[in-house]
Amino acid sequence: MTVAGQPDTGAREAAEARSPTRGGIGLGGAFVIAWRAIVGTPMRSFLTALGVIIGVAAVVALTAIGQGSTAGVTRNLESLGTNLLTVQSARGQPGGSLVRGGPRQTVTLEDAEALAGAFGERVAGVAPTAQSSVQAKVGSANTQVTLLGTWPAYETVRNSPVQSGSYFTEADLEDRKRVAVVGSQVATDLFTDGSDPVGQKIRLGAVTFTVVGVLPDKGNSGFGNANAQVLIPLSTYLRRFSRTNSASGEPTVNNVYLQASDKDDLTPLQTDVTALLAERHELTDPESYDFQVQNQADSLASLSSVTTTLTLLVGAIAGISLLVGGIGIMNIMLVSVTERTREIGIRKALGAKPRDILTQFLVEAALLSVGGGLIGLALGIGAAHAGSAFGISPVFSAAPIVVAFLFSAFVGVFFGYYPAARAARLDPVDSLRYE
Repeated sequence: MTVAGQPDTGAREAAEARSPTRGGIGLGGAFVIAWRAIVGTPMRSFLTALGVIIGVAAVVALTAIGQGSTAGVTRNLESLGTNLLTVQSARGQPGGSLVRGGPRQTVTLEDAEALAGAFGERVAGVAPTAQSSVQAKVGSANTQVTLLGTWPAYETVRNSPVQSGSYFTEADLEDRKRVAVVGSQVATDLFTDGSDPVGQKIRLGAVTFTVVGVLPDKGNSGFGNANAQVLIPLSTYLRRFSRTNSASGEPTVNNVYLQASDKDDLTPLQTDVTALLAERHELTDPESYDFQVQNQADSLASLSSVTTTLTLLVGAIAGISLLVGGIGIMNIMLVSVTERTREIGIRKALGAKPRDILTQFLVEAALLSVGGGLIGLALGIGAAHAGSAFGISPVFSAAPIVVAFLFSAFVGVFFGYYPAARAARLDPVDSLRYE
């Protein structure tokens, strides 16, 4: 019996038993309880999620830096020319001398001329090169440079347009003119007063040349310092600086660059160039070839494969941190279950079912791992951008970020299940007696 205006005590107790904080709860109630448990012990929650934070940050940062390195290598190679085949003397060939440095030169100027006329429109340009190191001087200023003798086609074949002035011409090549195109570093080192090098004299070894062009700053490509080069007509180089190294007495070159008109024709063209040179050198056994033909596409694929493999390896190692973080979550959740045994007993006594307890602790573990994943993403993106200070521009893609985040969430649920299941199996009577 109740008194008018007074609440029914039995009804109130029944309602409390059914309330989210007393008895059975839904997902929203589990989220509220889990959130209160996490923010109630912020330092412990942070340390619990630290392994996940480090793992996600490492995966995101390292994959972005690895992809940036791959893109950088590709850009550097392509900045030196696209669709390229490079012909040079074979390494390790018979007759090479370690004392004299490197293999015997077998690729000749006549080989380059034959290649230039053999393939018609399939080849956009051919540029043989011969090189050596010489001292360059202007007045009292001097510097060591790489002297490169080549054809005018080098400008387009190797993607080396001038910043000021012009390239030497076919007429300069035919007349063996003493004209030079200098790299940006050479111009800075020799013309210290800041004057325009074009039209001025420069001494290369004992020979005086007139500067006709200056190359732009090409940065550090990792494939030789293009800024420290001086380009002159190949005919002038062969007359003034070269020694004939071939057995036939023909002038030799270090490299012959061929630019394919179509990138899809690069591999077939490589096969045809190899066949032509084998015929010219009267060689039938590929094992005895005294030359080699390198395909730029193969070089790009090899470099990309190496950097991708390293990125995956480092990313996998970083992923181990996620597993370690998951183990940390499981350990702390087990401690939390032990500390809250009496709370679990009270809730079960008030009507909470095992699945309610299981849901509560699973949600708490998931919140820890998801929160750690979000913090890790932010730190990883920041760390990757910090890598730009070392000359590496990160490249972000959605796949590694999504996978790292989802894996962090999975780790929390997976390693949080055992503590949650253990909490759900606790006997309410024993839990109420727990001190």
